[in-house]
Amino acid sequence: MKLTQNNPIGIFDSGVGGTSIWKEINQLLPNEDSIYLADSKHAPYGQKTTTQIIDLSVKNTEYLLSKNCKIIVVACNTATTNAIQHLRATYKVPFIGIEPAIKPASLNTITNTIGILATKGTLNSQLFASTSNSLDNKVTIVEQIGEGLVELIESGKLVSDEMTTLLKKHLSKFSQLNIDNLVLGCTHYPYLIPQIKEIIGNDIAIIDSGFAVAKQTKRVLEDHNLLSNRLKTGIHQFYTNTEKNALELLLNRIDVSIKYLDF
Repeated sequence: MKLTQNNPIGIFDSGVGGTSIWKEINQLLPNEDSIYLADSKHAPYGQKTTTQIIDLSVKNTEYLLSKNCKIIVVACNTATTNAIQHLRATYKVPFIGIEPAIKPASLNTITNTIGILATKGTLNSQLFASTSNSLDNKVTIVEQIGEGLVELIESGKLVSDEMTTLLKKHLSKFSQLNIDNLVLGCTHYPYLIPQIKEIIGNDIAIIDSGFAVAKQTKRVLEDHNLLSNRLKTGIHQFYTNTEKNALELLLNRIDVSIKYLDF
C-alpha cells in the first residue's frame, strides 16, 4: 500500500476509551480523516495474556490497513505496552503508542510519591516495568489496578452508583499515601476525571497522555510528509463490534458515522 497525505488516520482501542485520544487528535488536526475501531467485544484487554493481546492488535491493525490508513494510533495502554514492538516489526506503516505518563509525573512530584491507576495488563507488562525502572529511585510509584472500570464504561454506566462505589474503593489507597500526581494508565479513564476529582480533591494533579499522543501523531505525520493538505474538515468513521450506545454516549456528535462491524 502506498501511503498518501490524504489517507485516513487509523485508531484502535479495546473499546470506546480511545475516543479520548481521538478527540485530542481531531482537535489538533481537524483536517485529517480518521477511522476508529472499537474492539469492545474483547474488552478489557488488561485481563488477557500477552499472546492474546498481540493477536487482537494484529487483527485490528490489518483491518485499518485494509481501509488504507496511513498511520496507526494504538489508543490503548495495554495494547501498546504488550504489542507495539511486534506491530512495528511486522508492518511498515508508522505506529503511535501510548504509555502511562509516569515520567512527567515523576518530574512534577514534590512528595516523591506518584500514583498510577491502570489495567493489570499494563502494570504487568515489560515496557511498563522498564519505564518504571528508569525513573529516579527517590520516586515511589503506588500502583492500583482499576478492575471493573472499563467494563462499566463499556456498558454505558460511566456515571452510576456502581462506578462511584468502585472508584472510591480503588482510589482509597492513594488518599492514604501522600501522592501528589495521579497518572491515568488507560484511555478509558480520562472520562472519569470529574468523578475522580470529587473523591480525591483538587490538590492531586491528574495526568493523562491524550494531548502528548496528539502532538506525537502530528510530528510523525510531518516527518513522513503525510499531513493532509486539504483545507476542509475531516471525515470520521467509527466501527464497533458491539452495541453503539457507549460510543454514542461518549462522542455526543452528529457529524460522525458509527457502524457495526462483525469482527
